Amino acid sequence: MSLLSRIFHTAPVRKDFAFLHTDMHSHILPGLDDGASNMEEALGYCRALVSAGFQKAIFTPHIMMGVYPNQPQEIAQVAERLSDELRWANIALETSFAAEYMVDESLVERLQKNEPILEMQGGYVLIEMSYAAPSPYLESVVFQLQLQNKKPILAHPERYLYDHHTDHFERLKDMGCALQLNLLSLTDYYGPPVRKKALSLLKLGAYDFLGTDLHHLRHQEALQALQTHTKTMDRLVAYPWCNKWL
Repeated sequence: MSLLSRIFHTAPVRKDFAFLHTDMHSHILPGLDDGASNMEEALGYCRALVSAGFQKAIFTPHIMMGVYPNQPQEIAQVAERLSDELRWANIALETSFAAEYMVDESLVERLQKNEPILEMQGGYVLIEMSYAAPSPYLESVVFQLQLQNKKPILAHPERYLYDHHTDHFERLKDMGCALQLNLLSLTDYYGPPVRKKALSLLKLGAYDFLGTDLHHLRHQEALQALQTHTKTMDRLVAYPWCNKWL
């Protein structure tokens, strides 16, 4: 780089996510799933969220039959410990917790038995499917949650590449199921097909919520890079996200 170009060279401008207020999907609670492995990592991710402009984080560890059989009481205990650590570390982040439920036989049984379901403010419940194949229980779970006065949110529909038809998501919306976009789906982090599908659903106005789905340092670094994508950030700012409801 020449002397002249160095003089006029400026770092990319980073915009923040203050317009969202709340990150409603993350895997920061330590030791519960494939997210943060210890408290030190968790505190680092929380600092990164504050630096990115978030004022609140809702921690949503996986609950998945045979893989992450987390129970509400266990999640609550870890969330309380992290909340205490945040106060002691003077990290100004409001926190809450729920879970990301895999739509599987275990969730169906839990709903049939009317067992406790971790929900966000307003009765919202985050659910997901396998990336390999659709769940035969999805519509039944959506219906059962609503019978219990809960509001399902399907996490990252753009990542279910086997589902190519937007009319299926329109049907879910008609059934009262909200949709949540992963921030990194708007980059090529998960691959160009996911990005293309995310942009298509965004253009249709299908999404309701936006989340980081933060698991690890690579996600954190990719989110920081996204903040320099001015056109993408401007588009997100202009969209009517519902995160402040949570």
